[in-house]
Amino acid sequence: MSNDTAQPRRKVIVAEAIAEAGISTLEAECDVIDLVGADRSTVLASLGDAAALIVRSATQVDREMIEAGPFLEVIGRAGIGVDNIDLDAATEHGVLVVNAPNANTISAAEHTMALLLAQARRVAEADHSLREGRWDRKLFQGMELHGKTLGILGLGKIGTLVAQRASSFGMHIIAYDPYISPERARRLGVVLLPLDAVFATADVLTVHLPRTADTENIINAESIATMKDGVRIINVARGGIVNEADLADALLSGKCGGAAVDVFDTEPTTDSPLFGIPQVTVTPHLGASTKEAQDKAGIAVAHAVAEALTGQLVLSAVNLDLGPTVSAEVKPFLALAEQLGRIFVVHAKGLPSELVVTAKGHLAHEPVRPLALSALKGALAGASDGAVSYVNAPLIAAAKGVTVVEEAQPDVEDYQSVIRLSGFVGGRERTVAGTFMSRKGAVLVGIDDYAVEVPLTHHMLLVRNDDSPGCIGRVGTYLGDLGHNIADMVVGRSSNGTGAMMGIALEAVLDAASVEGIRGLDGIAAVRYIELP
Repeated sequence: MSNDTAQPRRKVIVAEAIAEAGISTLEAECDVIDLVGADRSTVLASLGDAAALIVRSATQVDREMIEAGPFLEVIGRAGIGVDNIDLDAATEHGVLVVNAPNANTISAAEHTMALLLAQARRVAEADHSLREGRWDRKLFQGMELHGKTLGILGLGKIGTLVAQRASSFGMHIIAYDPYISPERARRLGVVLLPLDAVFATADVLTVHLPRTADTENIINAESIATMKDGVRIINVARGGIVNEADLADALLSGKCGGAAVDVFDTEPTTDSPLFGIPQVTVTPHLGASTKEAQDKAGIAVAHAVAEALTGQLVLSAVNLDLGPTVSAEVKPFLALAEQLGRIFVVHAKGLPSELVVTAKGHLAHEPVRPLALSALKGALAGASDGAVSYVNAPLIAAAKGVTVVEEAQPDVEDYQSVIRLSGFVGGRERTVAGTFMSRKGAVLVGIDDYAVEVPLTHHMLLVRNDDSPGCIGRVGTYLGDLGHNIADMVVGRSSNGTGAMMGIALEAVLDAASVEGIRGLDGIAAVRYIELP
């Protein structure tokens, strides 16, 4: 007997072209609406019933566009930057924003090296001169990279790849990055230095920083004045990090020997003070413009959107603060934490003012924040009328006066790792606990002071009963008479011996009248029926 119905397919708007493999990933679960090349008004009109929107850099996903999609759950940016997406508006509306942070790393690093070499050997200038009919070999004497010092601002994924490639040219590599440990830099063959020391030492400076309030105009007239005479500057990161007017002045004065720039403060642009200076090599934001990078970006963002639409916590989400990287050991516990949140609210008949999420055993050595966020989402979903997402869960919790406390306890009995949720509701402390087993999957292992071990299914019963003969049989017979098959049942006694708890996994929906029927059986003290996603 089963009353389960198939979930309707979600609608995904693809406003800019992505790889066919990415489209195929989405089409397996969603209805994909191809609006590549459509104007803004058409995209806006299509968002009324859309669950997801995928863009690249051309579509401005502002507040108006986000509010045109009342059912939007996720916005995917097929690339690394999200400058064209209003993150504040997306977060306010509970919309997850995902991107493809690693898709263009190799292409951007290779473009950096292309500009570095072109700048060192004055390729663009010589090409232009020869095409105009001049053979000026002596005019375009270049510079060897071997033995020169390359200063890298930002030793993240792209900066690291640039360091590895520049090292093969025999360059000495120094870097500034306050978030990288000296040990990791040492393994890369890079010497970490303060920012002013990198400025003063580098023969060539390359930028691989995000554009933030702290990095905006970090290369300007003042910082250039502290650099070596003849320094060459490369920017394949973000416009606005290098002050274009100040760089132009330094080039014209001879302080700066050359520059190569792929990104600009305003894009697209055909007007920059750098464009009229011969010793500048410019490209129109080509760092990620390879077929490989574009394909990888489309595939990666399609997978991220598909994960978000199936309720998974997308670890690369831009508008979520998950702390350090989530390990492979933690990932299966994320869904468990969300399910425990739902169970807690049904069991306790409400939300606590303080929800304590405790990671026990091996989990205690991992970041608790992703688990706590998942648990909060599950708890709020069971106590809210509107949609709850990983993005808006903290906002909804704040509005309801709910705070989350994260705890870690290395000691645990019986299991390697356990998640425990606790909190006071109606003046009484309630707890639920669960673990993840390779052979059983997600398992409920504790309710208040009752020890149970029942695998989680879509349809669960928690039955508190007298610890006396016949109770289990009456419940089983009642469900059997209704035609319900019990997938699993575990009975646990309370620690003080005053009662018992049945954890029952069902294979189909149990209606409210049937739940009331169980509640009316002899020896039954309380019944909770729980629907899990």
